[in-house]
Amino acid sequence: MVHRMLCGLLAAGLLVGCKQEAAVAPLTRVRTVTSEVREFSPRITLTGVIAAQLQSDVSFRVAGKISERLVDVGDHVTANQLLARLDPADQQTDVEAAQAGVQSAEATLQQATGNLERQKNLLATGNTTRREHDQAEASYRTASAQLDQARAQLASATDQLGFTELHASADGIIVKRLGEAGQVVAQAQPVYVLAHDGARDAIFNVYEWAMANTELEQGLTVSLVTDPAVKTTGRMRAVSPAVDANTMTVQIKFGLAENPAAMNLGSLVNGVGPMKARRASLLPWEAVFELDGRPAVWVVAPGSNTVSLKPVEIDRYNRDSIAVSGLESGLNVVAAGGQLLRPGQKVEIVKEGKP
Repeated sequence: MVHRMLCGLLAAGLLVGCKQEAAVAPLTRVRTVTSEVREFSPRITLTGVIAAQLQSDVSFRVAGKISERLVDVGDHVTANQLLARLDPADQQTDVEAAQAGVQSAEATLQQATGNLERQKNLLATGNTTRREHDQAEASYRTASAQLDQARAQLASATDQLGFTELHASADGIIVKRLGEAGQVVAQAQPVYVLAHDGARDAIFNVYEWAMANTELEQGLTVSLVTDPAVKTTGRMRAVSPAVDANTMTVQIKFGLAENPAAMNLGSLVNGVGPMKARRASLLPWEAVFELDGRPAVWVVAPGSNTVSLKPVEIDRYNRDSIAVSGLESGLNVVAAGGQLLRPGQKVEIVKEGKP
């Protein structure tokens, strides 16, 4: 009997101890932020290169074999500077042949001129006929025309000889070399690509999504990737009418307001510009949870301090925050401690603030 009473008292004591231990179990502690829907206009950063607004192919006007190349990629050239030469043997032969043709035509004209003068004198004294005089005059005109033709051929041959030298069309920088000494090139085949001095572009390849969600027409702040302190502004100047099939991007050219000395052709640059404004809430990265494979956040109910999951849509990832839609202003959103929560759980709020 006494043994049964002792066992009963011991069991009752254990039960009371367990109830007291359960009553003092601590609540899960979380940190919250207050959601605030506001106009959100982040900035987008694009990466591109510096290029000349005017760029042209430089080529020989005659075919031939390149005998000498005088400049290389990166060299600055001036207008009419000699860039390369072709082997001029064929053109020199044509010039010599044309010169011989001129000499022959001059001799023929000289003979026709003397004959015409004699016929004029004989006609005045009645010692020749009008027919012979007219034939002499016709021969003179034919010889004169042949001399003009021979001189034109000589001028053309001389020009062809001059075309064996390749000269720069303007001041600029050689950005590409397409021919080598010893190479046979066709007429008008590019040998160099010349970037003209003057206005510069920052060229960016932009995805269609970025074009639809940014205010590119407002311009960009363009800065060097290697030295962000070197910067200028750029205005949208040209947009490619087609999407590149390989990169699925659209090429956009921004004309630079200034040409900083450090922004050389081919330099990598960043272009920073505003995106279109939209209404969203900014939350810390830690606030985003998952509900059935979709983003969600834990919301603390006022008064009861119980939590529930609320689905959201992520608009943009920023460096220090995430912009989401689907929340109204004034909600207590769990920013830290959400990994330990379950729906309907009561929590203790440690600290509240705004991101």
